[in-house]
Amino acid sequence: MDRRRRATVALTLNFLSLLFSITAFSSSYWCEGVRKVPKPFCTGKDREKPGFCIRFNNSDSNASNVVQYTWETGDDKFIERHFHAGIWYSCEENISGDGERCRSFITLTPPADRGVLWLSIVAEVLYITLLLTGVSLMSVEVCYYTSVIDGLKLNAFAAIFTVLSGLLGMVAHMMYTTVFQMTVNLGPEDWRPQNWDYGWSYW
Repeated sequence: MDRRRRATVALTLNFLSLLFSITAFSSSYWCEGVRKVPKPFCTGKDREKPGFCIRFNNSDSNASNVVQYTWETGDDKFIERHFHAGIWYSCEENISGDGERCRSFITLTPPADRGVLWLSIVAEVLYITLLLTGVSLMSVEVCYYTSVIDGLKLNAFAAIFTVLSGLLGMVAHMMYTTVFQMTVNLGPEDWRPQNWDYGWSYW
C-alpha cells in the first residue's frame, strides 16, 4: 500500500510538471523587460492623455521650440513600454497604455539565428513528449499494478524518460536564451529592449 501511495504522489507531481511545461511552452512570458520609445505628438483624443504624448503650444507641428518639456533634460520625450516575449510571440504595451501589440518572435529573430530557434522548439517538443511518456508509464504502474517486479520496471523506465526530458528542457532553454540575446543585439530597431530579465515561463 505504501508503494502504491508513493507511485501516486510521483504521478501527481510529474503530471503537474507536464501541465506547467505545456503552459510555459505556449506562453509569451519567457523574458520580460522595458524599452524606451519616443512619444508621439498629441493629436485629437491623445490630448486627454498628456503623459503619453508631446504637447504643443500652437498648431505649428514644425516648430520644435514650442514643445512643452517637464524636465529640462528632455527625458520627457520618451516613455517606457513594458514587453514580454516567448518562443512564439513578443508583445509590448501600446504607447497610449491601452492593450498590447504582438508580433511573431520568429520574424524578429535575425535570419542567421532562426535555425537555432527552430532547434530550441524541436527540443522543447521532445522534452514535453518524453515527460508525457514518463507520466504515461507512471499511470500504468498506478492503475494496472500487477507485481513488484513489473512495478519496478515501469518505475525505472519512467525515471529514465523523466531525466532525459529534463536534460532536453535545459538544452532548449539555453538555446532560446542565446537566440533572445542575439535578437536583443541584432534584431529590429523598433523592438530592442533597454533592459530585460527572465519571466515566469522560463523557470
